[in-house]
Amino acid sequence: MNPQSTFDYRALFDLSAKVALVVGGGSGIGQAGAEGMAAHGAQLVVADVNAKDAAGVAERIHKAGGKATSLQIDVRDTAAVDTMIERVVREHGRIDVLLTTPAVNLRKRFLDYTDEEFDRVIELNLKGTFRVARAYARHMVEKKRGSLILMASIRALNVEPGQSIYASTKAGIVQMTRGLAVELGPHGVRANALAPGIVATPLTQPITANPAWNEAYARRCALGRWAAPEEMAGPIIFLASEASSYLTGTTIFADAGWTAIDGRFEPQLKA
Repeated sequence: MNPQSTFDYRALFDLSAKVALVVGGGSGIGQAGAEGMAAHGAQLVVADVNAKDAAGVAERIHKAGGKATSLQIDVRDTAAVDTMIERVVREHGRIDVLLTTPAVNLRKRFLDYTDEEFDRVIELNLKGTFRVARAYARHMVEKKRGSLILMASIRALNVEPGQSIYASTKAGIVQMTRGLAVELGPHGVRANALAPGIVATPLTQPITANPAWNEAYARRCALGRWAAPEEMAGPIIFLASEASSYLTGTTIFADAGWTAIDGRFEPQLKA
């Protein structure tokens, strides 16, 4: 270590010079990520398919002393996604950080899935992520910087009955992230994924509303509980900030040890 180093470690998580776009920022993990980055100084653009939700989050950020605007977006619409990126770049000059979260989880066994249901999940989860990432990357390769954060899941690794198609999209996002990192790295743009465990969001409401199901999931992870959406803000802020400047092509599992645990039966071990 250089004893004369003047590196400012306290500035690692400072986002005050950054513009961040959060797609799916109207609720859940996207909302927590938007509010968390704003609290660290970023100027936020909150985008969501529900314009009222996006505006509400932007207003919360304003009331907390931050800076934010909002817009409506459906990531299933290629032209709308391209226009969104162009608008944000035109109004702010750049997008330093992009987080995209929209997804749907249709819990049905593989053999019961219809073609239409398969297309619905793939269209939003995987192709929607692709559209947003592509539009963002096209602009940021010209700027020679940027941090792209895609939303994966523990289901990229671990699958249970009824999760095959959803899990396929999340595994695809992990590989998409790796591919983006390889292609965008030479242009100074980083791409990483966040893989949450069980988080109490609108997407998981069917589980949290069922006491037995809710408790079974809580017992499954090492910490024995669900996460609040706000607990995902830390990893998001890390990936958005200079604290992760040498990270690209990786997936962070914020899963309370879910993917570390092997099986559901706890064996009786000899002392």
